[in-house]
Amino acid sequence: MDAILETSRLWLRAFAVTDARHFFELNNAPETIRYTGDLPFESVEAARQFLEAYNQYEQYGYGRWAVLLKPSGQWIGWCGLKYSPELQETDIGFRFFPRYWGQGYATEAARACLDYGFGPLGLDRIVGRAMKDNKASVRVLEKIGLRFWKEFDFEKHPGLYFVGEKEKRHTPAD
Repeated sequence: MDAILETSRLWLRAFAVTDARHFFELNNAPETIRYTGDLPFESVEAARQFLEAYNQYEQYGYGRWAVLLKPSGQWIGWCGLKYSPELQETDIGFRFFPRYWGQGYATEAARACLDYGFGPLGLDRIVGRAMKDNKASVRVLEKIGLRFWKEFDFEKHPGLYFVGEKEKRHTPAD
């Protein structure tokens, strides 16, 4: 296992082409992509092509990472950082299979990614975005210490924009 990050319950590692089946299944669960604005993959092959073309690691030195349960190595979703050159910002994102919701995995993984971004990566600012109706994701962004910044249009839905800065983070009680 070439883990980039490790928490008490999770390993986070770079995506692999062999993750295509998991990506396909994750993005084909309607409840999983309900608040993302993403379309389902048409096939496992389309998911594989996405992973082959994924270049965030090479371009920016970080990206989204597969999240695996310890000690089984079960693939439960993804979490990580993404640089958007058009916005000149890094955002934190996460997506998990519904059977793993409500168990603190998103918060645990996102907190580790945020710490990695502000620590070893030396980022000064990380944002988070969520549809206003996605209460669970909004709560994760709050729990990891991001502050509400503004409302915005998220795929034609009301969205909330959060920001975290290296020196101004706060972590509310879980």
